[in-house]
Amino acid sequence: MLQISELERIMEQHTERLIRLAFYYVRDLQSAEDIVQDVFIKFYNNQQNYEERGELKAYLSKLVVNRSKDYLRSWSYRKIQVQQKIFAKPAITRRDMLVQQDEQTLIENAILALPLKQREVISHFYFEEMAVMDIAELLNIPESTVKTRLRRGRALLKPKLQHIEWEVLLHE
Repeated sequence: MLQISELERIMEQHTERLIRLAFYYVRDLQSAEDIVQDVFIKFYNNQQNYEERGELKAYLSKLVVNRSKDYLRSWSYRKIQVQQKIFAKPAITRRDMLVQQDEQTLIENAILALPLKQREVISHFYFEEMAVMDIAELLNIPESTVKTRLRRGRALLKPKLQHIEWEVLLHE
């Protein structure tokens, strides 16, 4: 059984990365934070199911990916999407315009606009720095599928980011 101090250490070590991972799936910071919180609660309550083999990062990532996909299939997510479409206001402030000028923000927005299949492999590969083999294992898909999704994701990003010198696209 994990001690609270050990759980706090694990949370401190992995929370930021897991929130970023969840955010790339659900595109909402508050929902991403909720997902990560749910994952840590589930991890703590079901820790007898986890065997320590030095794979905690991958185990927690898998829990976040699965919880994020569950959230995207949920009724509450679909309800929020409909409400946002109905009540969305295209208000762009000066501050938002300045933030959009930042290349990192533009890259992240372009990635978030990708379809889920390409978005998830791009985020795992470039932001989590996972190998193709590890991504394939995490998502339960063949390595060739991961490579195809990476190639298609880069192809979709290239026209959107042609004015930005993102090193990923320069070497394609």
